[in-house]
Amino acid sequence: MILIIDETHTLCAGPGGMIARDGLDPDAVVVGKSVGGGIPAGAYGMTASFAALVRASLDLEDIDVGGVGGTLAGNALSLAGIRATLGEVLTPEAFVGMIDRATEWTVGVQAAIDEFDVPWQVTQLGARSEYSFRPTPPVDGAEAAAADDFELQQYLHLHALNRGILITPFHNMALMSPATTAADVERHTAAFREAIVALFA
Repeated sequence: MILIIDETHTLCAGPGGMIARDGLDPDAVVVGKSVGGGIPAGAYGMTASFAALVRASLDLEDIDVGGVGGTLAGNALSLAGIRATLGEVLTPEAFVGMIDRATEWTVGVQAAIDEFDVPWQVTQLGARSEYSFRPTPPVDGAEAAAADDFELQQYLHLHALNRGILITPFHNMALMSPATTAADVERHTAAFREAIVALFA
C-alpha cells in the first residue's frame, strides 16, 4: 500500500501541516498553490523507494527539464512565491499569530450563530476557519454540497465586501496571514453579526 497525502488545504494546520501535527508518515506528499502564497505553484516530495518506482515507470521522452513536464514547471515567479511563503508565512513563529487570529474569528462567528440560534456551524483548522449552512460539520463532499446555498453565500460575501471585508470568494472561509490583526477580525465579527441580524432577527 502507498500513502499519498495532499496538503494543499491543510498546510494551515501548523508548521509542517497535518503531516507534522499528526505524526503521519506518507510515501509522498503534494501541495498546491498554498505553498506559493496563491501564486500558481505546486510541489511534491516522496520517499526514496517510491521515487525509484516513479523513475522506473517513466520514459525519458515523457519528461522535460522540470522533471514532470508542463510549461510552468520551475518558473521564476512561482519559485519566488514559494521561497517567500516558506520563509515568512509558513514558519513556526508566524503560525502562532495566525492561529490566534483564526481562533478569534471562529469565536466571533460562533457567538453570532449561538446568539440567534442559527442552524450553521463553524470549523477551524489551524490558521483557517470556515462556516457552513448546516448544524454539524460536513463529513464528506456530498454533505458539503447539500449544505451549499449559492444565493445566501453571495449575499454574505457582498454584505462583507460592502463593509471592506473580503473573504475567500468561493467558500465562507478565512485564511489568516501574518499581517491579519485582531482589529481585522473584530471588523469581520461585527459585520457577520450584522448580516445574521438582517437574516434571522
